[in-house]
Order: sequence, then structure tokens, then C-alpha cells
Amino acid sequence: MLIRALSAVACAALLWPNAAAAQIYAWRDASGTLVLSDRRLDQRAETFAVPNAPAIRTTRPVATSGAGDRFESLVQEYAARHGLRPDLVRAVIQVESGFNPLARSPKGAMGLMQLMPGTAREVGVRNAFDPAENVRGGTAYLRQLLDRYDGNEELALAAYNAGFDAVDRHGGHVPPYAETRNYVRKVASAADVVRAPAGYAGSTRVIYKTVDIIDGRPVARYTTERPAAGAYEVVSR
Repeated sequence: MLIRALSAVACAALLWPNAAAAQIYAWRDASGTLVLSDRRLDQRAETFAVPNAPAIRTTRPVATSGAGDRFESLVQEYAARHGLRPDLVRAVIQVESGFNPLARSPKGAMGLMQLMPGTAREVGVRNAFDPAENVRGGTAYLRQLLDRYDGNEELALAAYNAGFDAVDRHGGHVPPYAETRNYVRKVASAADVVRAPAGYAGSTRVIYKTVDIIDGRPVARYTTERPAAGAYEVVSR
């Protein structure tokens, strides 16, 4: 496996445009897994599992084309069940695991939504590598964090990455950790996350909830702008 992988990397480097300027960096993490990157990074860099290559990780998510399509029904089902935007759930899965249900981080996070063992137990997940269980548990946990931070998606994501204790210790702000800020930025770029206002130290905004019926199922949507028409519910202030 290692020889084949390195051969493939070598071939890719030879075929890469401007090959003289291209560089592949490789190192082994604490668990002995080979990590490949196009940038010089230290071993604390966030890494992602490579589909069908459990002994190799990269510093960017690697997913096959349309990889998320097979899990879309789970995203829709559990997003609706927990009142989450499907775009947000989808973005979390993309950034966390690249839609690899067998992903496991060096810290022990597991599956599509990268549940830590303690979190998995808390939300009743027995097999974190089962896609349905993982998405059910991950969305339930994300809902808990959104409720904790009054619907503020940016802070909920920061807590999902660094823990709610870290957010609370920093006075209700995104912690000043490069990994956490990069994580929030990546998810936000894919899901149009509702960001925390400057100086946020608790809820300062109204969150409106509307419900659309899509394919016969209710889908909850949240926004900070009052809907111009139709029924809505104020879920936080």
C-alpha cells in the first residue's frame, strides 16, 4: 500500500504542470499514518482520511465526485428532525470528513461528522461508523450547541470544533485557535453561516424560524431577517 501510494504521488509530481516548482511533503503522524501535503506544515496540522486508503491522510479533504449524494437523504432527514439547515449539516460533513463514513482523526473523532467517543455516548451513538447513526448523533449534538448559543451558528461551530468550554472561557467568542477559526471559516464558506456580531457576549439578535414543506416533509429554516410573508416563529433573542 505504502509503495503504491508513494509511486502514485511520484507519478503525479512528474505530470504536474511546472513540475520543477511542485513539491510534495510527507511525514508520519503520532499513530504512524502517512500524511501527504503540498505545503510544509508541522505534525499538528489538521488532516483528513483518504477514501479507500486507510493508511494515508492528507491536509485537505479528499472526496470522490458526488461523494455526498449517497448521504443526502440522511442529511435531509436529520436536519429536518433537529431544525437545522441542510446546507449547514452538509458543510460540516464536508469539512469534518470529506464524506468518508470511515474517517478517524488522530484524536479519535469518528465517522462522517467526526464524533468524539464521549460525544457519541452522550447522544446515544453506538456505532459512529454507521452513517445513519453518525448523522443522527452529529445533528443532535449540533442542535444542542445551537440552543446553547441562541441559534448563533458561528459559535455553535466553534464549540463543535473546540468544545463549548473553550467558547465559554473566551467570553462567548470564537476561541483564538488557528484550527478553530480555520474550521469555522471553511464551514462558513460552504454554508453561509450566521456569524457572531462584533463584541458578541450572549444573544443580541432575533432568530426567525419558518417551515417549508418539501416532498411532503417539513423542513425548518432559520434566518436573522424577518420573513416578508407567511407564518414564522421567533425562536431566540
